[in-house]
Amino acid sequence: MMRAIVIDGPGKPDSMRLAEVRLPEPGRNEIRVRVRAASLNPVDYKVMAGGHPNWTYPFISGVDTAGIVDAVGEDVSEWKTGDRVVYHGDVAKPGGFAEFAVTSAHTAAAIPEGLSFEATAAFPCAGLTAYQALFRKMRLGAGQSIFIHAGAGGVGGYALQLARVASASRIITSASPHNFDYVRSLGADDVIDYNTEDVHSRIMELTDGRGADCILNTINRATAQADLSALAFGGQLATIAGAPETVADFQPSWKSITLHKLMLGGAHTSQDRAAQEELARMSAEMMELMLQGKVSPMISETVALEEVPGALMRLSQRHVRGKIVMVIT
Repeated sequence: MMRAIVIDGPGKPDSMRLAEVRLPEPGRNEIRVRVRAASLNPVDYKVMAGGHPNWTYPFISGVDTAGIVDAVGEDVSEWKTGDRVVYHGDVAKPGGFAEFAVTSAHTAAAIPEGLSFEATAAFPCAGLTAYQALFRKMRLGAGQSIFIHAGAGGVGGYALQLARVASASRIITSASPHNFDYVRSLGADDVIDYNTEDVHSRIMELTDGRGADCILNTINRATAQADLSALAFGGQLATIAGAPETVADFQPSWKSITLHKLMLGGAHTSQDRAAQEELARMSAEMMELMLQGKVSPMISETVALEEVPGALMRLSQRHVRGKIVMVIT
């Protein structure tokens, strides 16, 4: 048996509870991980609200997990007990808010010496989303400008740091005034107060009327629609919270824009093994940047297993800066 935070049906995080549940067993091509840390993400409470067709209750959430391989299933040769690993898990399967968790072996990445379980658990969902958007999709590089919505959030904060790694010519973000210094410390050159300023007009002003070469939208479809007007010629828009509804009718059509619709967890849903292996490769690349001191895990708070429901409730109220990480010692 093991301790876990479970939910008994669709609902809010405050309906979660600490329980004793059966220890999971790894199947073919799976590993069991003794959980040392797991980060909290918006996807955890968003899916929880409506439930998932593949869930069996009581269910354990938590898509980002770091820990020690405790057991290996049949046909697993790349891992052995005692290995330190981190992974972005499948939201449809039991997750990391527990003392032990199971994942497919090929989605896990080895944690290098010099990085803690807490630091590595913090990045997968938010960090890999930002990494995929900037480096795999838009291929941001030197001489390009980028606007990143909500720079104080998880995806936005990692994206700011990665834009600095990419040597973007101008890094612009939006935030509330109390987070201005924070987002500048992550790499922002210019910060727009989304509470009092017209974000898209300011983007045009800051880019001398040209528009941003790249925009990362983490907000919603309506904002993504408005983002099209703030793109430069040949610009790219990456969205993680819904694509614009009328891209085909966007004017002026001569801007020749490119749209990227991201869904990191789709690698699991699609059952595409190559896409799942890419999660592990991107994780390894992110950890190398962390080792070099170029990317911070942005941990704002650590909590114990039994504190996860309250912390996830705070996260759902959208007033958390950086990342909250659950730690099991």
